[in-house]
Amino acid sequence: MILALTIGVLTAGAVYLLLQRDFLRVILGFVLLSHAVNLLLFSSGGILRREEPLGVATDPTVTADPLPQAFVLTAIVIAFGITIYLVVLSVTGRAGKDGLVADDDDHDPNEREGAP
Repeated sequence: MILALTIGVLTAGAVYLLLQRDFLRVILGFVLLSHAVNLLLFSSGGILRREEPLGVATDPTVTADPLPQAFVLTAIVIAFGITIYLVVLSVTGRAGKDGLVADDDDHDPNEREGAP
């Protein structure tokens, strides 16, 4: 039950952060969402009702399935790579004083295009 609540809280926080305008919060939302998915994959292996997958017992009815844990390990590596990519995009994509990206906050709503 605690695992399900943790997954729910992480997902809710991730959705809240992903809906923000700031790019750093979007990155943090992606990190939270990846943690929630990792916990969901980890819980699908039956770790709560069985023993560890690479423990002493070799009986497959007693040990947990190691495949979800391998998926989680792969997902951690992929999420780390995507997070680094997003951080690089957020650092290099900012507009400077003579930048190429227009900022919507600087736009005057009363200004008309083509008006004298």
